[in-house]
Amino acid sequence: MTGWHASDHLVARYADGCLPEADAWSLEKHLESCGGCALRVSRAVRATAAGPVLDGIREKILADVRGAVPARVPEAAPVGGAVPPAHGPVPGAPDPARPAGSPVRTRPRVYRWPSAGPGAVRLLWALGPAVRGAWLPAVLLVAVGAVALAHGGGIANARPWLLALAPVVPVAGVALSYGPHADPMHEITAATPSAGLRLVLTRTAAVLAVSLPLLTLAGALLPSTGAPNAAAWLLPGLALTLASLALAGYVGLRTATAVTGGGWLCAVLGPVLTAPGGLTDELGERLSRYLDGAPAQGGWAAAAVLCAALLAARRPAFHFLEKS
Repeated sequence: MTGWHASDHLVARYADGCLPEADAWSLEKHLESCGGCALRVSRAVRATAAGPVLDGIREKILADVRGAVPARVPEAAPVGGAVPPAHGPVPGAPDPARPAGSPVRTRPRVYRWPSAGPGAVRLLWALGPAVRGAWLPAVLLVAVGAVALAHGGGIANARPWLLALAPVVPVAGVALSYGPHADPMHEITAATPSAGLRLVLTRTAAVLAVSLPLLTLAGALLPSTGAPNAAAWLLPGLALTLASLALAGYVGLRTATAVTGGGWLCAVLGPVLTAPGGLTDELGERLSRYLDGAPAQGGWAAAAVLCAALLAARRPAFHFLEKS
């Protein structure tokens, strides 16, 4: 709960349905943690023409719930008509409901795992497949597999191939983290105040937190001759991810990630596959032009800043992103 509370004018406009959408979503987000404002908004909405309709829906739902709950079975009366005291059985006193000489039955103790709090559950849901799906094991398997194949297979210059594919990994993770294909409750999620750009950025940060350290460490462990260093792909990967998010405001998330990821692969691997000579040497030279040196890294940093600015400008479009 914050120190800010909704004014009476704001509550009245929300109840009348004339509050702008951005302000209405902000108010609904505040109502999740402020019971006082939620009560005031509820009273204001009930006072409008929609109040009787909402009351009817509420009563119907409660009636359905009451009908679905089975009636409680009355407890059997104690043997001999004795009524146990209201405060429970007296320790050491004979139980009139148990015949003399019968063994005392004790209820086995049930051990339960400690459950996570609401905050942890909401955070786990918000992070998406990056932590609660197969994304982390998949990235870990790629990193470990690349190192194992390079050292076990005797590949002397394997780092360029990892650097060529690494920027596409977080882009693919973003594509798999938001939308009906990633979240079974996406339609409900998209209708909440927490949806939109905020949720997309939360899941993108989780994808980057998983991908960046694992792939950078794997690149550092790979043998290489004349290739860029293992961290040279970080700025290009960040720029491609932000470019995917900025483009998603126009064409959707999966289409945007396909365009940016496919464009990078075509630009890096296309000329290499058609060039004569060794593929690895040609790839290393091309990556050196794209990734090595201050001018190349400065260009990627400028592209990342530009994409971030465009993403901020297109923020309202993410309220309607991938809703169907």
